[in-house]
Amino acid sequence: MKLYRIGELAKAGNISERTIDYYTKLGLIWPETRTQKNYRLYSSETLNRLERINQMKQEKYTLEEIREKLNQWSTVSGEEQVNEKLSSLEIRMQQLEREVKELEPLISNLKPNQARRAFTNLMPQSLACIEAIQILMNHNPF
Repeated sequence: MKLYRIGELAKAGNISERTIDYYTKLGLIWPETRTQKNYRLYSSETLNRLERINQMKQEKYTLEEIREKLNQWSTVSGEEQVNEKLSSLEIRMQQLEREVKELEPLISNLKPNQARRAFTNLMPQSLACIEAIQILMNHNPF
């Protein structure tokens, strides 16, 4: 198992040492062990946790919400995690479906050039999202 000093972890996680100190104080991460000279050593799992924290921060979760999510994930099984995430995705997809239906009358009232510009701005992100969902659905082991 690879262990990282705080500087190595900061570099690998692309964050500052100060942020690691802060996350440690908040209980989001913790050292695996300490050296004889009392240096904190973090595991590779901590690096994975930092990546999850950064991802959730980009999704606009607060640090308190992130702590709650991480605690939930550490207490549930892998199957429960998948079920929870799939349920969450299903709810989001239903929300998106409702929003698309709300947009349909607005889009039909746009002039062709206006509609083309709107779709040009949205298509790359939308296609990426659709492709990700298709990959997930095609990975279905059933």
